[in-house]
Order: sequence, then C-alpha cells, then structure tokens
Amino acid sequence: MGNLSQSIFDQTMHPLDLVEETVALRDWPLERTARDELIAEAGGRWCDYHAIFNWIEEIGALQITCAFDVRTPPERRASVHELLAVLNERLGIGHFDVGTNDGLPAYRHALLLRGGALSAEQVEDMIDIALHELDRFYPAFQYVVWGNQSAQSAVSSIVFETVGEA
Repeated sequence: MGNLSQSIFDQTMHPLDLVEETVALRDWPLERTARDELIAEAGGRWCDYHAIFNWIEEIGALQITCAFDVRTPPERRASVHELLAVLNERLGIGHFDVGTNDGLPAYRHALLLRGGALSAEQVEDMIDIALHELDRFYPAFQYVVWGNQSAQSAVSSIVFETVGEA
C-alpha cells in the first residue's frame, strides 16, 4: 500500500476526501454517493465486505459501517441477537448489530473528531480494525445462522487457546 500525500488531513478539506484517498490506495472499488457518504467494497478473508463511510457534521464524527451478506432469516434473529451480545462483550472498539429490515450483520465504529484533525493513520486503523473484527467473527455468524448453533457454541468454536508448542 502506498503512502498518503499528507499525514494530517487539512481541516479545510472534507474528512471523506482522506478516506477516499486511503480506500483508493487499497484498490477497492468505491463510489462517493454524496458529499458526506462513501461506499466501498473490501475483500475479506471469508467474503467481500460492503463498507459505508459517513461524515456526521453535527457531531464531528467519521463513521464506518461494514456489512457482509449473511442475511438472517426471521426465525434465527433471536439467536443472532444473543450472538451480538456475546461478541460485543469481546470488542474494545466498535460493535456489531443486525439490520432490522434486511437482517444483515454489520460492524460499526465512529471516530469523534470535533476540534481535532484527522490523520491518514487514524483512517487506516479504523479500516484495519473493522476488517479484523469482521474476519475474526464471520464464522460465528455462519454457525448461528446456517448451522443452528447457539451463540456460546459458535463463539467457542472460533475462539480458543492454543496449549503447548509445536
């Protein structure tokens, strides 16, 4: 990945301009759908992720929402909500949720920037953390939605400690 032309974003420019430059350096397909919204497709370990970046002027926040296409059938929603509670306990930054209309799981995080500058490193960290969490917990969603496992069982299947040395 190439370096951005400036480490600290010029505050007179729109914050999504730096996000757009960062995403473009990763060679992801992207579209600036509005002044305050950018949509990108990111390749993950298990599937492609649909990333939406929003600038929320009123509170000075940059928000990322990354979803993956594991539509939750209505009969599995209660189990997925239980999974969300278990997963969100394990996250230090951001959270998972499921859309009420489409049932798509998504990772969300907002970076509050009121009165501060946005750096390329902050944007890169925001993206990298989102991709890491999506890749880490994607199998748990699969186990609950399609494997009919409980939330605890699904998380136990993917989070384990290695004992000893090889």
